[in-house]
Amino acid sequence: MSTPLSHRRSFVQRHTRLRDVEGLDGIRLHLAVAVEPVWRATEEAAGAEGEPIPFWAFAWAGGLALARFVTEHPAEVRDRRVLDFATGSGVVAIAAARAGAARVTAADIDPLAEAAVELNARANAVHVGFLRRNLLDEGLPPDVDVILAGDTWYEGPLAERVLPWLRSASARGTRVLVGDPGRKYLPAAGLSELARYDVRTTTTLEDRDVLEARVFTLA
Repeated sequence: MSTPLSHRRSFVQRHTRLRDVEGLDGIRLHLAVAVEPVWRATEEAAGAEGEPIPFWAFAWAGGLALARFVTEHPAEVRDRRVLDFATGSGVVAIAAARAGAARVTAADIDPLAEAAVELNARANAVHVGFLRRNLLDEGLPPDVDVILAGDTWYEGPLAERVLPWLRSASARGTRVLVGDPGRKYLPAAGLSELARYDVRTTTTLEDRDVLEARVFTLA
């Protein structure tokens, strides 16, 4: 959707409602009620079928767990430069900003995610920068102190690229935190569990409305 940011903001506002996020006190997001209507609207606006699922319109289980962890352990991000990779709605980035991060940058390739993150950050009175680039194509990860990666293991090709990218960041001294509800492509080894949470999602996305999601760091 190569439209001006103001048009994308209007699109997000038309197809979502600003709502409290269960389990994250004080955080509100522009969220869709169901996936089908907003997905169809995205395809109509783009003038093409087969548009990616609107990840930006929902709070996914891995991101919810990661946001909970950051909220409960603010020292993980306080006064640090933080990158929220594949940010979607920006919920994890917003949690990091609220926890006292020195600078938070959200990254996503979806142009509508840029609008959603801007609106959601404004609704929570925090500042979150945005990178609309595929960072996996750029070699080494950005020079930051912490990388947050929620819900990045849902498909094989992405998982195959994400893991070595995150490992290269960890090898450079970056703290890497991962949130995931046990997706098919989550690595069976190489992750050290830090916490687990029951998080409420929506049955339009998952097969049940409460999932157990875990937070890891790279072992």
